[in-house]
Amino acid sequence: MRTIAVISLKGGSGKTTLAAHIALAAHLRGLKTLVVDIDPQRSATEVLQARRADGPDHIATSGPDIFAAQLAAVGSGMDAMVIDTAAGAVEDVGQAIVLADLSLLVVRPTLLDLAATVRTVDIVRRLRKAAMVVLNQAPVARDGVEPPVVKRALRALEFMRLPVAPTIMRSRAVYQTALETGRSAEESLDAIAAKEMADLWTFIERFAFGQRSGSARAAGDR
Repeated sequence: MRTIAVISLKGGSGKTTLAAHIALAAHLRGLKTLVVDIDPQRSATEVLQARRADGPDHIATSGPDIFAAQLAAVGSGMDAMVIDTAAGAVEDVGQAIVLADLSLLVVRPTLLDLAATVRTVDIVRRLRKAAMVVLNQAPVARDGVEPPVVKRALRALEFMRLPVAPTIMRSRAVYQTALETGRSAEESLDAIAAKEMADLWTFIERFAFGQRSGSARAAGDR
């Protein structure tokens, strides 16, 4: 089993939206997936409870109990565990990083998000754990040219010397609207968003699992 922690010490980064989409991406490719929701807002739990089709298993718990949840997940034959952490909860975030095979640092291309990332980077480096940045809610590129705010963010992240996922997640309404019914953008009619999420998952999967588990199932198979 592989454990992926989705982290942002800055609220409003889209962390839970991304965590839910990553868990759904794993599920849609046939991986037995558990979402461990340690965010007191329980948004990931609410999203998955709204899903009518089969979906990832999910539990709501707290930081000190992540290890017990991980042991139980291994015992029940889970393939993947996704931890949705709480913004600003440094101790819980540290616990999630310790247990994760890969931590995803969710960052919007804003000064405040980048400043908050510095603290997270420090935690990751002290713990010597694998991590990468996912640039999220970025403006859409025009004619293949990135907006200046995205270019500045990428330069700042390069300066921090953390790997950045090659797929930039854009600011698209479908990422939120799809989750209103517990669905992924991959299950929507928005082909661009679906490909964006699929590309991100492919990179995460190769990094964390070292292999491909197949394409997302077609709508008729769900």
